[in-house]
Amino acid sequence: MSNKNLAILGFCFFIAVQLHAQGILETSNLPIIIIQTEGPIVDEPKVFGNMAIIDNGPNQVNNINDTPNDYNGTMAIELRGQTSQQIFDKKSYGIELRTPANEDSSAVVLGFPSEEDWVLHGPFSDKSLMRNWLTFKIWDKMGWYGSRVRFCEVVINNDYKGVYVFMEQIKRDGDRVDISRLNEDENSGDDLTGGYIVKIDKTNPGEEIKAWDSRIAPPNRQADNQKITFYMDYPRPEEITDPQFEYIQNYMHAFEAALQSPNFADPIAGWRSLAFEASFIDYALLSEINRNVDSYRLSTFMYKDKDSDGGKLIMGPPWDYNLAFGNANYCQGNSTEGWGWDFNFVCPGDFWLNPFWWNAFLRDPGYVSNLKQRWQELRANELSDAALMALIDEGVSQLDGPQQRNFTRWPILGQEIWPNSFVGQSFEEEVGFLRSWLQDRVSWMDQAIADLSVVTSTGDLPQLNMEVYPNPTKSTLNIKAGNRIGEIKIFTMTGQLVYSNQPTVPLQNLSVQVSQLTPGKYILGAWLDNGTLESRLIIVE
Repeated sequence: MSNKNLAILGFCFFIAVQLHAQGILETSNLPIIIIQTEGPIVDEPKVFGNMAIIDNGPNQVNNINDTPNDYNGTMAIELRGQTSQQIFDKKSYGIELRTPANEDSSAVVLGFPSEEDWVLHGPFSDKSLMRNWLTFKIWDKMGWYGSRVRFCEVVINNDYKGVYVFMEQIKRDGDRVDISRLNEDENSGDDLTGGYIVKIDKTNPGEEIKAWDSRIAPPNRQADNQKITFYMDYPRPEEITDPQFEYIQNYMHAFEAALQSPNFADPIAGWRSLAFEASFIDYALLSEINRNVDSYRLSTFMYKDKDSDGGKLIMGPPWDYNLAFGNANYCQGNSTEGWGWDFNFVCPGDFWLNPFWWNAFLRDPGYVSNLKQRWQELRANELSDAALMALIDEGVSQLDGPQQRNFTRWPILGQEIWPNSFVGQSFEEEVGFLRSWLQDRVSWMDQAIADLSVVTSTGDLPQLNMEVYPNPTKSTLNIKAGNRIGEIKIFTMTGQLVYSNQPTVPLQNLSVQVSQLTPGKYILGAWLDNGTLESRLIIVE
C-alpha cells in the first residue's frame, strides 16, 4: 500500500480499531492512541503508518468512538530499547511524525511543544507502571528540563497494548535540550564550542557511532576492558565534523583531568571551571533517591552549550528508570541503603561501571557541603515525604481504571518478571511496595547525607602519576611524573596544538615555558613510558 493511500485510509483503519477494541477498551480517563502500520513493526527501519489520538482534556472521558481530536496523521514507528525489546512481551516504540509523502514533520502532540520525535514507553517489569513517569516528575520538581510525560492507552494494528507513557525523546531543541544548533560549517572560535549532547550507554548492533574512551579508568575495575566510553548523541555521528568531534573529546578530557588533579577544588583550575556543579549534585540526588542500578553508567546524558551561552558541562536529562525504586534484584538495586555511586565496589565485575567522577567529587569539601544543603532544601519543600507521596497518589489516580485493562492484556501480576525483587499479587501491592520503598530510601538518605564526610583517602580513586605546578602560571610549568615522560603536548580547548616537546631521553621531570601562550585554558597531555597518557587542565595567566 502506498503512503498516500495509507493516509487516505487512516480513518477507515480507525473504524476497524473501534470495532475490535470495544470489548477491551471503550472509555478511558487517559488519552487513547491508535496506530495502524503498513507492515510489522521492527527495530529499524521505521515502518510507515497512521496515528490518531483522542484526548478530550483534563477530567474528561475519552471514548474509543470519539473522533480523534489531537494528532491525527501519518508517522513512522520502530521498536526501541535493548534488553527490554529482547525479553519483554510488551514493547516500547519510537515514533517520528511524517507527512503523507514520508517526509519529516512536526506537530504539537498531547499539549507538548511541537516536535517530530516521540517515545511510547511500555512499562512491563515495572508493575506499578509509573517508575519512569515518577522519576521525570521528580526531576521537574527539582527545576530541570526532563522529558514531558503523560500516561495513555495504546492500540496498535487492532491490538490493545495497554498502558504506556508518552514522552519526548531526548534531543537538541529549543523546547527540549535548549542548546545551540551546531552547523557543519561551525569549526572554529565560539561557534565550535556548542552545542553538544554526549551519553554513556550501550550500543545497538550495526548502529553508526562516534565514540571515545575516557583516559581515566573507572575505580575498582577488574579487567582492562572495563572502560568508560562516551558516545555522540548530538550532533549525530554522520553529521559531526572532525574539528567538532575533537573539541568535545578534548573538553571531556579536560573536565576529567581537572577533577583528577591535585587542585580539583580550585575555582579557576579545578573542575567547576568546566562543569555546572548544581546539575551534578541534583543528578546524583535523583539517582540516589530511586537507586537505579543503571544510573551513572548507562542511559546517562550530559550536554554543553556554546561558551558565549554559559558553556559548562551539564548533567542530564535523565533517561530510563524502569529498574529504579527497588525494581532490580541484583547489585543491591532493591536495597534502600547504600550509595548508587558506589556501584563499582558492589558489582566490580559488571562490564559497565561508573565513571570515577562521583567518588572523586566527595574529596571536594565544597561539593559535599553543597550537596547537603541542597538535600535539606529539597526535603523541606519539593521532595518532602508528603510531596513524594502526593506524586504517587497522582499516578494511582490516573491509572486506577487503565491498570485493570493493562493487566487483563498482560496478566503478569503475581509473576516474577526479570529483574523483580518484589512480586505483588495486585497493582495495589505493587504500588504499596513502591511507596514504602521510597519512604525508607529517603529516610536512609536523610541520615546518610547528614553523616556524609569529605573523602580524604585516595585509595579507591584513580592514582595520579604526575604533578603539574604551579597552576595557574604566567611563565614556567613544572611537570613531575612517577614514570618517565616520553612526550609533552599542549592543546587549546578547541584542539589546536600549540606546544610539543619530545625529550631525547625520557625524563621524570620537565619544565615548560608557556609565557608565549595567550592567557586562557589549555590541555596538557603527557605520554609516559609505561604506555599511559595523562591529561591536565592548565591555566596560563
